Amino acid sequence: MHILFDEAGKLMTGRLLSEAENSLQVELESGKRVKVKAANALLRFDKPAPAQLMPAATTLAESMELELAYEFAPEDEFGFADLAHEYFSASASTPEQVAALLCLQGAPHYFRRAGKGRYKKAPPEVLAQALAAIEKKKQVQAQIDTWAAELAAGHCPEPVREQLYRILFRPDKNAPEYKAVVEAAHLSHTAPLVLLQKAGAISSAYQFHWQRFLFDQFPKGTGFPALQAPAITDELPLASVQAFSIDDSQTTEIDDALSVQGLGSGSITLGIHIAAPGLAIQPEGALDQVARHRLSTVYMPGHKITMLPDEVVQAYTLMAGRDCPAVSLYVSFDETTLEQRESRTVLERVPIALNLRHDQLDTVITEAWLSGELPASQASPEIAALQPELAFLHRLARHLKAQREVVRGKPENFNRPDYTFRLEGVQGNEPAGNERVVIGTRQRGSPLDLMVAEAMILANSTWGNWLAECGVPGIYRSQASLAPGVKVRMGTKAQPHAGIGVKSYAWSTSPLRRYVDLVNQWQIIACARHGRTAALVAPFKPKDANLFSVISAFDAAYTAYNGFQNGMERYWTLQHLRQHGTTDITATLIKDNLVRADTLPLVLPVMGADGLPRGAHVRVRLGEIDDITLDVHGTVIERLDLPVDDMAEENGAGEDGEEEELAAPLALAIDMNETEEAAQPPQTPDPATH
Repeated sequence: MHILFDEAGKLMTGRLLSEAENSLQVELESGKRVKVKAANALLRFDKPAPAQLMPAATTLAESMELELAYEFAPEDEFGFADLAHEYFSASASTPEQVAALLCLQGAPHYFRRAGKGRYKKAPPEVLAQALAAIEKKKQVQAQIDTWAAELAAGHCPEPVREQLYRILFRPDKNAPEYKAVVEAAHLSHTAPLVLLQKAGAISSAYQFHWQRFLFDQFPKGTGFPALQAPAITDELPLASVQAFSIDDSQTTEIDDALSVQGLGSGSITLGIHIAAPGLAIQPEGALDQVARHRLSTVYMPGHKITMLPDEVVQAYTLMAGRDCPAVSLYVSFDETTLEQRESRTVLERVPIALNLRHDQLDTVITEAWLSGELPASQASPEIAALQPELAFLHRLARHLKAQREVVRGKPENFNRPDYTFRLEGVQGNEPAGNERVVIGTRQRGSPLDLMVAEAMILANSTWGNWLAECGVPGIYRSQASLAPGVKVRMGTKAQPHAGIGVKSYAWSTSPLRRYVDLVNQWQIIACARHGRTAALVAPFKPKDANLFSVISAFDAAYTAYNGFQNGMERYWTLQHLRQHGTTDITATLIKDNLVRADTLPLVLPVMGADGLPRGAHVRVRLGEIDDITLDVHGTVIERLDLPVDDMAEENGAGEDGEEEELAAPLALAIDMNETEEAAQPPQTPDPATH
């Protein structure tokens, strides 16, 4: 006697050895003996032998027509033998009965299970839905196969091209476009990114980086809704100063200006005047919603995405020839000793006399010119007239920097220049990616740079301390120490910033460009209007959840924006190498196998640096440039006879003491190691679940 039983959803056959009340002992074809629950026994038979039964039944099952089986099946609950009798004959053989069982098990959309070996026909409407879903799945799979074949053959279907960035970076792994790319990559044994490049999905490396950034950060585009700049209704007094700003020529968001009063009187008053959009833009208003969504202006060579609409920026920017609303910090100093005496904050209108552009004046306003060693005839009359004020500002800036360095514990290192990028031949509002790039340098710590930097640090630290004294929360940047690995953090508490060397530091001087500065300006305005009672009326109260939300969102966006800017600067640096036919560069070893180019903003990995000390100068032969991954490798071909450069020790600390990093690697979201089942769409549900 043989038996067919269902064990854990799998049909098995064997020789029945013995039978107890609730269990059977069966010998399998392998010779192994097992105990089977009596309830799991489906069919007892004498012939054919188990080894012949299943192949014969399987062949018969494959020949059965499901539509006909559905028609012949009883309307009420039935067993597989009942179907065999209806479909084959009243004397259906054992193989035919097992064939009916296999047919029923393999068609859950036609028949639902009602127990061991028992079934019930699915309702016609449920069956129609299931069959439609199966047909649709077949059509989708056929489309996937067609697209995959096209991709493997070097042609990109338009639907895949349209979904390129979603497929690569934020995929729906059940989408046919995604599956087509994965299937094509498997078929062609090609990495997805290389496959898409060969298929023409990526026609421009520049557009690839630009559109990827927009997809990630600006999925609805970079345009602004139709908004007007609200007027500042406060009756503001007119300041008795003639202020001037110092920016580069591309700056349209002029946030800050300076003034000097009292030269020769023994007491000098430095005025730091910050554009005041916070007097007009209200928290939770339409413009605030726009600024809070963007959080910062995004910069890249040849283009930028502003935080606020240009017409709004122009309403509040500190444009020369206008009396501009400003939040002014006045700090008085002893003219001889430069001892700081007192400070006050005023809401006022400030006459802006000049907008100086440091990229045009760095070669004119030098230390020698400021000290009088070079004649004033070098400069235009209006610049020459500013020489006394600029000379004082430079002297004060050096003093303030020296004081900070005492607190900091070591001098700031300005050995490396800031690099500037100028694109020639840009057509329209945005670069196309094939323009000629001119990379220049601007030495950090130059007189004009130092004046602005120290004035802004003074304002940000003074206002940060003042907010804390008034009990008004602000958004601070702090750094516990200069020890390796100690990062700059953002928070609502006034804590020291070791990297800068100040008691506290709250970004407040760029409210047209950074949302954090606008938030802090609202808080500062409340202090200027209400003094010690400002905490009662300031827009953000202590432990305000909104303030923590701003910090979290800003931190994420600012990191992403900076990463994109670094990536685009790296892109244009690689274009510079290509445009100039550069094959070798001189570089400095900064750590392990990483070198920094001596005359370009480029860090790259090299081979052949083993055993060389940090700071060693080398000549590097460049390898192939990859514009998509922004990779270039090199090989050390010569150790140059130059002294070890100490600049490698600080490894590029920025204004806030944060280390410069390589452009972020290109991380794709395509998982080629996924099992096929994991990527499949949900199976058609068994009608039994309805």
